[in-house]
Amino acid sequence: MDTNTKQTTNNAVQNEPIVTHIYTADPSAHVFEGKLYIYPSHDIDHDGPTNDNGDQYAMEDYHVLSMDSADAPCVDHGVALHIKDVPWASQQMWAPDAAFKNDTYYLFFPARDKDGIFRIGVASGTSPSGPFKAEENYMEGSFSIDPAVFVDEDGQSYMYFGGLWGGQLEKWQTGSFKPDAEGPAANEPALGPQVSQLSDDMLSFKTAPREILIVDENGSPITAGDEDRRYFEGPWMHKYNGKYYLSYSTGTTHKLVYAVGDHPEGPFVFKGTILNPVLGWTTHHSIVEFDNKWYLFYHDASLSGGVDHKRSVKFTELHYNEDGTIQLVETNKK
Repeated sequence: MDTNTKQTTNNAVQNEPIVTHIYTADPSAHVFEGKLYIYPSHDIDHDGPTNDNGDQYAMEDYHVLSMDSADAPCVDHGVALHIKDVPWASQQMWAPDAAFKNDTYYLFFPARDKDGIFRIGVASGTSPSGPFKAEENYMEGSFSIDPAVFVDEDGQSYMYFGGLWGGQLEKWQTGSFKPDAEGPAANEPALGPQVSQLSDDMLSFKTAPREILIVDENGSPITAGDEDRRYFEGPWMHKYNGKYYLSYSTGTTHKLVYAVGDHPEGPFVFKGTILNPVLGWTTHHSIVEFDNKWYLFYHDASLSGGVDHKRSVKFTELHYNEDGTIQLVETNKK
């Protein structure tokens, strides 16, 4: 890939939410049993505070959505897992992901434990639409938020996770939870997402989580002050033409960006922006191939008129240039 290639823009954006009867966000899209399945978080309305700790995101269950084709109606399969059925969790079931292996469907999700610390749990079921039964305890060694699970062609599975601020990633820099810990200085390397290989049964970490390195075109780590490129939250992994694409949210600058590497655990070289800011503070996504086309699933707050804890999932076709770079998706914040 040529990192100096001018980024091409794709203006063809699907501007309508895929469902309007509930608020949905953080979509993880997969192809299971020949259909598109989307695993979003479920935003609810409430009168609680809005702050950098993320208290406004008070989600308490997961709905599974599906589409027979990219132009078909979206079906809501109802509640697939509720926080009352997760023994270790206390609140805030944030962005989930799903995977299929061992003839079983797995739902991975973050939530606060009884001490208010974010952990990652796993639930399993026999259908991609659920219901899912949660394990008794969270995954040992897990922390922070936004699990994304990638099953490679050799069958090895990887979990990517981590989010700043309310996601508590800064609190784990020493390997244990430090409630007063802060992130690196602006001129220091940014915190990267974590990656761990999963056990064959998908219920535990096979390897201890380690930080992923994201570098610029010269091989220098992206710094914490480089808010247009540094990692904030929402990791996603997909593979295209033999290369591994790590995409994520920049948080404060409200972009979806990506970096490319030769190994699922990195390092990754920053390449560019996928999606410019949408209406609402957060941005979170997934990328999936379906019927020989690539799609970007994302969310915005257009359905609620800009209320950031009442978001809606949307999608658009994604296009690659000949050199493997991704064409920029330009939105009109509609």
